[in-house]
Amino acid sequence: MSQWMSSRSGLTSDPIRQQTGRGGPNGVSLRLALVVSRFNADITERLRAGAVERLERCGVRPDEIECFEVPGAFEIPGMALHLGRLGRFSAIVCLGTIIQGETPHFHYLCAELIRGVGQVALELGLPVTFGVLTGTTHAEAMARSTPTNNKGAEAAAAALEMAQHYAAATRSAAILAAHPRT
Repeated sequence: MSQWMSSRSGLTSDPIRQQTGRGGPNGVSLRLALVVSRFNADITERLRAGAVERLERCGVRPDEIECFEVPGAFEIPGMALHLGRLGRFSAIVCLGTIIQGETPHFHYLCAELIRGVGQVALELGLPVTFGVLTGTTHAEAMARSTPTNNKGAEAAAAALEMAQHYAAATRSAAILAAHPRT
């Protein structure tokens, strides 16, 4: 899909609007958790900052954003599952960085992390987004965590959009239940 579309489609050149195609995610009245790995902290701090900035720009109040640090990327799914079970959050954003080393450990860790985050989302029925960089070099990860190209911000925008979709689906189901077709 083209980045530049007509206003009739609802998409514009505005990067926030591009995230949803409907004027951008709106975080008003949403509470989000960020689970952030401390490993590669110089990069993950930039991802966290990008996510928080995007959430606030979309209307999420600072007191509705809670950040939880974990030692490394492997611990992200467990913390996300725990937080989701608390029932306090509209969505969870997972942020971290895994840089390939000289052993196959990178591949195992990436596979388990992706599987774990996806499983948490399915098990909880809650938006859980993946803002974990997986790359071959530190420089590559730094390039994907800049103010203008920040995968943490993208994961946060996706979490907002999905929280809106989940809420809309829940409202629609409640309306249909209240007015069954006969």
